Amino acid sequence: MASAASTLASAGHGNERFNAEAAAWDKNPMVHEASREACTALLQRFSKLEIQAPGQGLDVLEIGCGTGLLSFNMAPFVRQIVAVDAAEGMIDVLKAKLQSPSPETPKNIVPLALLLEDPEDPHLPPATAGDASGPRLKYDLILSHLVLHHIPDLQGVLATMLGCLKPGGSVALTDFEDFGPEARRFHPKAKMAGVERHGIHPEEMTRLLAEVGFRNARVERAWAMQKQVETIEGEFGDKGKPEAGQGEVMNFPFVVCMGEKA
Repeated sequence: MASAASTLASAGHGNERFNAEAAAWDKNPMVHEASREACTALLQRFSKLEIQAPGQGLDVLEIGCGTGLLSFNMAPFVRQIVAVDAAEGMIDVLKAKLQSPSPETPKNIVPLALLLEDPEDPHLPPATAGDASGPRLKYDLILSHLVLHHIPDLQGVLATMLGCLKPGGSVALTDFEDFGPEARRFHPKAKMAGVERHGIHPEEMTRLLAEVGFRNARVERAWAMQKQVETIEGEFGDKGKPEAGQGEVMNFPFVVCMGEKA
């Protein structure tokens, strides 16, 4: 399983990969499993996430939303999700899914193809409806799922997140854990482009959240998933997908990185 979202790096390797894989992304059952697990972990930690009547609940920003799997899971529990991804191919798939006439299709997801680097980016929804030139909407909760390990400058993206929050708002960022050298096996050799770190190191991330300005910074182990990994580097070939008899199963812990804006 690879990231559920595109890299937010300005370099293009990651986005090229995710644009190419977007159409088939939702066919991978493991990305669905990871998004469901992330949703469960968030619901357990934020009591204000509960089934909402239309127009009620939290304003949420998801950075690196991919095809919207986590956004779809979270939609019943919030007022609105602004779902941002730097890979236009992923957003195109999300937009197509949101056009489905099914009564189960969420009506409160706003998809945006955007490399978000500025909390006042004019592409973001305005704080006041119809005021296109005014300040941008601020959020009660910011999510990202399997995104942080693709970002070269974590401090920069965390500072942007802080600027996008309302006072008292929170971040809840899920990713696999850096538990040592074996964590690099999460990605096959063919899918290392755009991978900046092999998971999230809890102590380092807690320190970084605090340095950026988040209070009550903490990283909690939340769940674990099994994944087929290469036994030897490059075993899965140029497409990074195992064939029958290849690889072995490893268990990967996942963490939730949290903090609040004063």
